[in-house]
Amino acid sequence: MSTYPLFYDVVRRIPSGRVATYGQVAAEAGFPGRARQVGYAMAALPNGSDVPWHRVVNARGEISRRSGGTAFEQIQRVLLEAEGVRINAHGRIDLKLCRWDD
Repeated sequence: MSTYPLFYDVVRRIPSGRVATYGQVAAEAGFPGRARQVGYAMAALPNGSDVPWHRVVNARGEISRRSGGTAFEQIQRVLLEAEGVRINAHGRIDLKLCRWDD
């Protein structure tokens, strides 16, 4: 069985205006230490998915860079800011303020 649906279920629970780290999503799904796999799962989402992938960031509170350009990074930033998530001049989100605690 693929772990992707389990990761997607966790990400769907992240409320608007909050973020979770890749590692946090993996642990919440029952797969601690599988942060990279969460990244693969988010990248595999089809267009139009109901999974709020933009709410998942790296452990430093940054939008992770993706291969193939910066379009998704820019979209993620716009979506997060539209939900009230502040991203500082260094490209970081204050996880103490915005991290989702289930």
